[in-house]
Amino acid sequence: MVLPVVPIVIFAAALCAQSSTSASAATASSAYGAMQVQTSQVQTSAQNPVFGSVPDAKPTPGVLPLTFSDAIKRALRQNLAGLLSEYNTIEARGQKWQQLSDLLPNVSGDVQEAREKVSVEAEGFTAKLLPGIPRVIGPFSYFDVRASATQRVFDWKAIQEYRSAVVGEGAARFNLKDARDLVALATGNAYLQATAGAARVETAQAQVETARALYQKAVAQQQAGVAPAIDTLRAQVEYQARQQQLIAATNDFAKQKISLARVIGLAPGQEFELADKAPYQAFPIPDLETTLQRAYSLRSDYKAARDRLVAAQLERSAATAGYFPTIDLAANYGEIGAVPGDVLPTYAVVGTLNIPIFQGGKVHGDVLKAEASLRQAQAQMADVRGQIDQDIRNALLDLKSSSDRVEVAQSSVNLAEQALTQSQDRFSAGVTDNLEVVQAQEAVAAAHESLISSLYLHNLAKVAFARALGRAEEGVLEYLKGK
Repeated sequence: MVLPVVPIVIFAAALCAQSSTSASAATASSAYGAMQVQTSQVQTSAQNPVFGSVPDAKPTPGVLPLTFSDAIKRALRQNLAGLLSEYNTIEARGQKWQQLSDLLPNVSGDVQEAREKVSVEAEGFTAKLLPGIPRVIGPFSYFDVRASATQRVFDWKAIQEYRSAVVGEGAARFNLKDARDLVALATGNAYLQATAGAARVETAQAQVETARALYQKAVAQQQAGVAPAIDTLRAQVEYQARQQQLIAATNDFAKQKISLARVIGLAPGQEFELADKAPYQAFPIPDLETTLQRAYSLRSDYKAARDRLVAAQLERSAATAGYFPTIDLAANYGEIGAVPGDVLPTYAVVGTLNIPIFQGGKVHGDVLKAEASLRQAQAQMADVRGQIDQDIRNALLDLKSSSDRVEVAQSSVNLAEQALTQSQDRFSAGVTDNLEVVQAQEAVAAAHESLISSLYLHNLAKVAFARALGRAEEGVLEYLKGK
């Protein structure tokens, strides 16, 4: 049984289905494009094992500080996709030993002590055929202690099947490494979503405080008779809108933490806090051709596809070998006699040449199936190579565009906050009404949301680049630090 390889584009799209947005959150495109953040879909382990885990039995008392590194390590130990792939590797090892058993000698020993009485007539010997023969022989006894061995001296089909199983075990190990990379990608995405959710909560809280202060100022100016009631009404509407944003952001953050805990295998109900944030770190964009060559040499799914192709070639050779003769050798040695104290040594050695003459089309059917499997492996090998090219190109594009978006978003936040300060000053001086202030508040909220989304996408692009390169397990932490 082999864990299916999840294409990175489909997997990345599935990851985003766990994301959520607040009332004013902007639509975000993912590191692999067209990933819209949604709340209406929840990925389950039944749909994709990477979203499941084997959780701890009991929660740890108190609040657990969870760093990004801790989350990755926990997921690699307890995520369901990684565990299933590990068990598949053990299954492949067992299959290899099963195939090897056909090539190794089978040795057994037995001890017999018998007392028999035999009907000669039942065996077809009558008095007419052999005059004077008794109708029954016995009772008589014998004791036999013997060791037996059988050995298939030559079986090309079994040899090729064993070689295929050895290569299949290697492919299973590469599948395990690829599954661990996918787990690192899923964990990185879940942690980054949670850090973005935490940033949204902090921003929403700050915006609530600003809106409350402006509302209180509008009330005071109305009571002083220097501002109309419409200004107070606008400020109150804006204040309540910011409160709604905070409620939604808090709820989304709580669900993102639950999703993260599910992916990494925390005990249900475990209280934890995010110990790391995801600040912006510039990332140098590598050369395309160099990166592609590195990916071809590092990607475990590519190595697994290559091994599956070799295994399919050996399987086809094994199927064709069904037409070949085989040579068997059987031998036994022991001591036999009437009683254990009166035995004589005996042995037998038998060599057999088995020549297949007609097998009812079985070998032909095996060859057709093996040929179809070989062609499938060839097609999958070519597809994985094309997928790697697509993943690398997409990752490099996303790294560049997300970096540019962060720089623009940072500038937008600064400009929006300056505009808000100036509009507040103008409103306090009576130069304008608070409509301008409310619009400036909306601009600040939108700018902060854009910055949070841009930072999330930039860091996710780094995680996705590590996965596209084939070293997510090792590279995620390095790339998030800008290395």
